[in-house]
Amino acid sequence: MSRRGTDDSNQALERVLVSSQEASYVLRLYVAGMTSKSVRAVANIKQLCEEYLQGQYELEVIDLYQQPQLARGEQIIAAPTLIKKLPLPLRRIVGDLSKTERVLVGLDLWKKR
Repeated sequence: MSRRGTDDSNQALERVLVSSQEASYVLRLYVAGMTSKSVRAVANIKQLCEEYLQGQYELEVIDLYQQPQLARGEQIIAAPTLIKKLPLPLRRIVGDLSKTERVLVGLDLWKKR
C-alpha cells in the first residue's frame, strides 16, 4: 500500500474513533397532551440534556394525543415515558423525570458525574 493510501486509512480510522467517542444519545419522550406532568417532564429532560449531554443528544418529544399509533409500536403504557434508544441498552423511565439521580442512572450518566 502506498504512503498516501496508508495516510488516508489512518485519517478515516481517526474519524471513526472520534465519532464513536462522542456518544450520541437518542431520546424519545412520550407525553399525553400538555398536562402539568407532561410539561414538567419536557422541562426536566431538556435541562438534564443541556447540563450532562450538551451537543451529544437528539431529543424527540411525541404527544400521544396527536400520534396515538406510536404508543402501540413502542409499547407505551404510561405517560410521560422517556426511552433511551441509543446508546444501548435501551432504557425506559416513566414519570415527570424530576428525580435527577434516577434519570441519570437510567441514562447511564451517573458514573460520569
